[in-house]
Amino acid sequence: MKRYLVLTLRTPQFDPAAIGPHYAHLERLRAQGRLELAGPFSDKSGGAYVIRAASLEEARALAHDDPLHSRGASQVSVYEWDA
Repeated sequence: MKRYLVLTLRTPQFDPAAIGPHYAHLERLRAQGRLELAGPFSDKSGGAYVIRAASLEEARALAHDDPLHSRGASQVSVYEWDA
């Protein structure tokens, strides 16, 4: 499996109610052994997390299942990471 960096940047429509479901999503990824690292940016503009997936397509599907994305609270981008 490869590593992927997921960036989440808050949109103007950001709703703080999405944070709880987002954390639950991250915990599911952690329980599956897919989440390596996660955290918010200190300026509260968003955050990032590192996941493991078999392909970029799979990583995008996991990231787009994040409530931050599905609720339109954040713009979510996924990058293959050679780390």
